[in-house]
Amino acid sequence: MVLINGDNLNVKLTGSGPPLVALHGFAGDMSTWAKFVPEAAKRYTVITIDLLGHGGSDAPSEPERYRIDHPAQDVTVAIRELGFSKTSLLGYPMGGRIALASAALVPDFCASLILEGASPGLTSPEARVRRQIKDEALADLILRDGIEAFINHWEKQPLFRTQQSLPPQIRQQIRGQRLKSNPIGLANSLRAAGLGMQPSFTDLLPTLNIPVLCIVGEYDRKFTLIAKRICGRLRNGRIAVIPGAGHATHLEKPQDFNKVVLDFLTSLE
Repeated sequence: MVLINGDNLNVKLTGSGPPLVALHGFAGDMSTWAKFVPEAAKRYTVITIDLLGHGGSDAPSEPERYRIDHPAQDVTVAIRELGFSKTSLLGYPMGGRIALASAALVPDFCASLILEGASPGLTSPEARVRRQIKDEALADLILRDGIEAFINHWEKQPLFRTQQSLPPQIRQQIRGQRLKSNPIGLANSLRAAGLGMQPSFTDLLPTLNIPVLCIVGEYDRKFTLIAKRICGRLRNGRIAVIPGAGHATHLEKPQDFNKVVLDFLTSLE
């Protein structure tokens, strides 16, 4: 555990070498990287973190504590307290948004950035309001009906349809992890760090003077378009499309995902 801004974050270091921080998605925890960490740790110090309100980290009751600039600051402070001044960042949806916020808000902190199925934020005020209403309703569902009812609803999203092709044991592990989620942590993450609440970082993309890799699955058309828009505004951006995968490429095609990430990092050495 690392105490940051009054709250404990569950942090794990694996391997040795240059640092690489891996940030999970909403309703996930560091276990989502189980197929990635052993391979990456052969060459890097892989730092996995349970984001605020998730996994073994604290889940404060105040929604404001989850506002995206706060967990982004948590990550930078935690890494520096571990003795690293600069790191590569890898993030999957919500973790990707937090990684992007860290890179944009603290430019000297990030050596390279890897975004898996992540968005820089909504630029339309109307779209942001619609998303805020949707996320508020989901937060209410969690606190009213409980985690299991919410996860039942969450897993029916078209975004996760391709995960039905995963082996039953893997699907059960993912669901089991989600069912352990802290209701306060998830509700507050939606209310303060949801896509509708975060500011758009789109206009800051051209200021990123670092290599950026956007990873998407072949079947994830929505985030493929988002990745193309991101890379169109970056000085040094590239896209990797994982064949036969949907939104969660690191779960659906872990070997392909690992190779893409590690080849990218090796190319920067």
